[in-house]
Amino acid sequence: MRTIVALTLIALLAVSTTSYAAKTAGEDNGPDIDETPFESYTATSPSISGETWTLVVVMDEAHMSNNTTFEITSQICLNDGVCDPPVTQEVAVDGATHTTSLTPPDDHSYVNWRVKAMYEDDSVDYFPYGSWYTIWSSCYYEDGGYYGPDSDGDGCGGDEENTPGFTLVPALVAVGLAIAIARRN
Repeated sequence: MRTIVALTLIALLAVSTTSYAAKTAGEDNGPDIDETPFESYTATSPSISGETWTLVVVMDEAHMSNNTTFEITSQICLNDGVCDPPVTQEVAVDGATHTTSLTPPDDHSYVNWRVKAMYEDDSVDYFPYGSWYTIWSSCYYEDGGYYGPDSDGDGCGGDEENTPGFTLVPALVAVGLAIAIARRN
């Protein structure tokens, strides 16, 4: 049983690093307005570490008139390949306009966001379904180098530590130690 748990943890770590690598670095990814209940959206781009990032989503008239509500979720991913857990954002609603903001931490790579549309009949839709819209940072790590307007090629304007995957190595070592200890018992 312990071996199964350890193997599951290793698989989860592998999946999290491959989902990070699957993004097209530096290319923001937003909704196609024709395929969503949004009349429009705007987001601060690029996102800048330590500065307020703002997202404004305007619901279209058809959904506004049938009492649809939106829930906005965000997730911040760092240059070392680790993503924070998703967070349901506090949203200011003014008619059809839904506004939220957050402050990305130092050395973040991108901000993910998505919308949960909740309808009067208790059904829900997710935009995008099973994925995220993405706004890239002004300095992000990709394929051995740093890119974006705030990168200096070797890092992000004054970062002390820029070792991508640094947290992955200790995590794998910890899982290996857990397996070794479990086998001893």
